[in-house]
Amino acid sequence: MSPNHLKIAIIAPPWLPVPPERYGGVEWVVSLLADRLAELGHDVTLFACGGSITQATLVTTSEDANIARFGQLFPELEHALLSYRQASRFDIVSDHSGLGAAAMADLVKAPVVHTVHSTLNDEHGRIYRLISELNPRLRFISTSLKQREPAEDLPWVANCPSALDLDAYPFSDRRGDYLLYVGRMSPQKGAGRAIAVAQEMGVPLMMAGKMHEADERAYFSREVAPHLSERIQYLGEVSHEEKVRLLQRARCTIYPIDWEEPFGLVMLESMACGTPVVAMRRGAVPEVISPGESGVIVDRYEDLPGAVAQADQIDPAGCRDYVETHFSEGRMVRNYLEAFSSVLG
Repeated sequence: MSPNHLKIAIIAPPWLPVPPERYGGVEWVVSLLADRLAELGHDVTLFACGGSITQATLVTTSEDANIARFGQLFPELEHALLSYRQASRFDIVSDHSGLGAAAMADLVKAPVVHTVHSTLNDEHGRIYRLISELNPRLRFISTSLKQREPAEDLPWVANCPSALDLDAYPFSDRRGDYLLYVGRMSPQKGAGRAIAVAQEMGVPLMMAGKMHEADERAYFSREVAPHLSERIQYLGEVSHEEKVRLLQRARCTIYPIDWEEPFGLVMLESMACGTPVVAMRRGAVPEVISPGESGVIVDRYEDLPGAVAQADQIDPAGCRDYVETHFSEGRMVRNYLEAFSSVLG
């Protein structure tokens, strides 16, 4: 086989169309990877749910998206099995779909390279080790080096940070007066902490994000809803176009996470639009933000308000240049192709 013309299967998660209409960081990355590999002349087949659009050959494993059944075993298992049923046609399988497909990787002839999009702490790390033990041909790709730390012993073949289609994130050097929070309504993501920062500073806060699951609704009712007003607004799960407009006009994007975030695509989206990010030093944040160049990183929640003032001094054009230089789609695609080549020998 020629490394310049590979037959590549890409397995997306089964829950949302590729690209997603609203929420869906992994789906954006998978969409970009499939399209760019196809543009380079590779024979790419994308396995995804109904409603997906791609420049690759599309095979749908369900008529519609499965977001209403998110996390359930049957749709994930059926998606993996239907995808693997055709695996013998390919030189390599790039799997982004989750534990189900990873656990069955050695059932198929083609080598499988599984990109881990989740944290590897606690249960996930234990399950991935068991999967690796029972699937000795399976290889792994991380999205950040920090993500690997709880499971350094897995057979990693590459670190492939996520990237953006920068044409979808137009640059703007306009700054508004509001802080912006984009993320799930989850304690891990910290919408309540973003509210506390805005209240302490006496500035407006706009919030946009997913609220589908029971724990997200409970967190919203407890930590967010009581504080909503004309100055603190929750806009729901906005479209991509509306998200870009919010990012372009924000004073800064606040990222007060409380977990070991594997990557964090929102940070790239914000910086690409010219808006700096103020974030907690958790997970991959130090690998994504360049302090003083594209954002500010703090170690304590109490320091977030002061960090917003520091972010005011950051050049919007510098934020955009930083993403173009360090997180280009070309670099991500090259990283994946190098990983595929190392597996194929």
